[in-house]
Amino acid sequence: MNDLTTSLSFAASGMEAQAMRLRLVSENIANADTPGYHRKVIRFDAAMETGLVEAGPVQLDRSDLIRVYDPGHPLADANGYYDGSNVDMVIEIADAREAQRSYEANLRLFDQARQMTQSLFELLRR
Repeated sequence: MNDLTTSLSFAASGMEAQAMRLRLVSENIANADTPGYHRKVIRFDAAMETGLVEAGPVQLDRSDLIRVYDPGHPLADANGYYDGSNVDMVIEIADAREAQRSYEANLRLFDQARQMTQSLFELLRR
């Protein structure tokens, strides 16, 4: 029984981590046109003592911001440039798909462990 509850815990921690990743991806996509916006990234680690997935701190991607030429923009400097964001939509869409697939895999694992637990309880009732 302990192995089944451990499986449920692993799957739940993976789902929680991927949900957080998906939230950050959606924030990045929503702010892709915000001047000066640095995309948010997160790293996941497996906790050594429990084996659960743990999300690290949210960090800002420190890659260079895109310089946009728009002399009429209120943030433009004397040369007509301002700093855009460093969000790449192709990367964000790929991250979203990867997070979705990882979430679905953890969901299937969670569902299988739940079904096995339910079957075990039915056997014990007999």
